[in-house]
Amino acid sequence: MNVGMIGGADGPTQILVSAAEMTQVSGGMLAGFVALAMAIGYLLGSLEFGIIVSKLLYGDDVRNHGSGNAGMTNVLRTFGKKAAALVLVGDMGKGMVSVLLIRTLAQSFFYTAYPNGVDLGAVAAFFAVIGHLFPLYFGFKGGKGVAVAAGTILITNPTVFLGILLVFLIVVGFTRIVSLASIMGAISYPIFTLIYSLVYQQNPLVNTLSALCMAGLVIFMHRANIQRLRQGTEYRFGQKK
Repeated sequence: MNVGMIGGADGPTQILVSAAEMTQVSGGMLAGFVALAMAIGYLLGSLEFGIIVSKLLYGDDVRNHGSGNAGMTNVLRTFGKKAAALVLVGDMGKGMVSVLLIRTLAQSFFYTAYPNGVDLGAVAAFFAVIGHLFPLYFGFKGGKGVAVAAGTILITNPTVFLGILLVFLIVVGFTRIVSLASIMGAISYPIFTLIYSLVYQQNPLVNTLSALCMAGLVIFMHRANIQRLRQGTEYRFGQKK
């Protein structure tokens, strides 16, 4: 049994590669599982917990308040810490479940979660973020992808996740601006991924480009926040509404 390192959109992952796992699968089989990973990620990602929690607990839609966003920060500002905690757990959880589910199915079918070297968990992770941004069940208007992306990174590379979390906490601690902390966390993702890949002698190009795609998507969804940051009008945690 050999030790191998595989990188994906949600970060590099160390795996044990046996002879069975080296078996190549047909292109049709692989394409089918890639499509399944996309569907699982998108459908689970579309479970917008900001909307679900606000409607179930408060009979309201969080998108009718504040920034109009369905993410945890707007839930925190509108409904408080209890609701925000539930949303954080739900949004991170759906990202983690997306990755674990497709990898479990692939492992059962192909005896590896990486058929032909393809990280199906990375595919599911990316589409879980897409589902969160454009949820099928809620008119394609969701959150900004930070929590669900964090969940996928946590399940695939805890080391990189801890680095991003440290950046996030430092920025929040100094500025009390959650959006800025989220943006800086996203920027740090490909940087930490590059460092991790070089240290563990992985393919830095593939891993870093994958991380850049995920980070770029999150940053793009914060474009309105970036404009407010430039104008000095962005919300600071704890300030009066």
